[in-house]
Amino acid sequence: MAEQANPDTVDWGPFGRPLFEDDAAKNLSRVGVIDVGSNSVRLVVFDGAARSPAYFYNEKIMCALGAGLSQTGHLNPEGRQRALSAIRRFSALAAGMGILPLTAVATAAVREASDGKDFRDEVLRETGIKLWIIDGKEEARLSAQGVLLGWPGSYGLVCDIGGSSMELADLAEGRVGRRVTSALGPLKLREIKGGRKAVKAYVRETMEQLHVEMGGVTGMRLFLVGGSWRAIARVDMLRRDYPLTVLHEYRMSSRQISKTAEFIRKSDLGELRNRCNISESRMSLVPLATIVLKELMRTFKPKDVAVSSYGIREGMLYEQMPRALRERDPLVEACRFAEAKDARMPGFGRVLYDFVKPLFPRANWQRKRIIKAACLLHDVSWRAHPDYRAEVTFDNATRANLGGLKHYERILLGLALMNRYTNKSRNSRFEPLFALLNDDQIKEAEVLGKAMRLGAMLRLNADEGPGTLKWNAKQRALTLKLNAHTRPLFGEVAEARFAALATALNAEAKVTFNK
Repeated sequence: MAEQANPDTVDWGPFGRPLFEDDAAKNLSRVGVIDVGSNSVRLVVFDGAARSPAYFYNEKIMCALGAGLSQTGHLNPEGRQRALSAIRRFSALAAGMGILPLTAVATAAVREASDGKDFRDEVLRETGIKLWIIDGKEEARLSAQGVLLGWPGSYGLVCDIGGSSMELADLAEGRVGRRVTSALGPLKLREIKGGRKAVKAYVRETMEQLHVEMGGVTGMRLFLVGGSWRAIARVDMLRRDYPLTVLHEYRMSSRQISKTAEFIRKSDLGELRNRCNISESRMSLVPLATIVLKELMRTFKPKDVAVSSYGIREGMLYEQMPRALRERDPLVEACRFAEAKDARMPGFGRVLYDFVKPLFPRANWQRKRIIKAACLLHDVSWRAHPDYRAEVTFDNATRANLGGLKHYERILLGLALMNRYTNKSRNSRFEPLFALLNDDQIKEAEVLGKAMRLGAMLRLNADEGPGTLKWNAKQRALTLKLNAHTRPLFGEVAEARFAALATALNAEAKVTFNK
């Protein structure tokens, strides 16, 4: 067996050397944040690969701190007690996890209430947690940074809706630009007198003013952040009978949003809440949020709409990242971390990527990152029972908390990993999801899966490749040139896997050996 390669001399390719072992990243391996909003109070503990962290702990309590604020000027007394109790609990949990001090911020309700500072002081006395009361523009900046956690280098318009406020921020070249805040949160809107007509008039007037303040931009990509937007997206999925119920990167068009708004207006909210698994307190705000969303679409005319599960909490984590880490691909970094933690031979994913990439000579950068991710994840589910391993890999890829993945890319990645473990991906319970792919993408996933299946059969260590694949698409010729140390591994099973790969490519297969 060859000596293990020196990480400093390895060619890591277009995605660079992994950063999760660097000291700056290790400091972010477990970070706890508290978000005290107008409607809910939430603790999130991030863990794992710092660039695309897993949610080690995530708890939300609906407190409605901002309910009645417009009339009284004070925090909702019942909500205040519930919020304090929640923060007390979160502090105890954090102490048990050894992650104190927590980063904690409070948004619209606490900053606007006359007793907001008194509540902040009470939280400090009772729990030892310092609660930072941020203004609307800072809230917009942090939410936009949360979007950058999942979409590095993004451009577009970020809209974050909370209970008492709605913020807008523009992104260009991965940086946050103009930011504005407004009182378009549903808790505020339901206190407007005059019914639905008065609410719509207020929303329209306010949205037009925001449009001016944001420079009159139209036609941008719109990122939706916040619980009310996610609830609307869940209803849209239900209405469309959409097969993949992952909210992050879910796309909606203006026409779909209009249809869903009408669907919500005509539906029984209790029944809809149960079908979509939305809390009663959240569902009560959805009809007002749809008014805001329709006006947002009419005024800013976005070219497309993407739902972001990342927001202010993820923005607080992003704030602590060094620039080198921020610029990394969240998908590739998360997959590298998964390989290092769970694969039987960590490091082989890089070798496997070099082995299979000749089969995809026309792959652009976006496709290469999916291929890279598949190679890094190809062995992380080995502990699953062999009868279910293919299904487990597909579920892990399509449902995992992975940033920077469009929905069809999740399916492409999952199907490639499924083909890594089985030749029978058709007629599975996942068949409805394959409708998100076209025939060429399904074939690409099959080829990638079978190539990984072959490469995994020929591995000896994490540093040496098994050989090289040469693919001539014009002549339909596939050649496998094996290294000398791999020759003993090329038995009848490996030979069958190579034949299966050739069949998937409709190619003539040939094997040669290096001396």
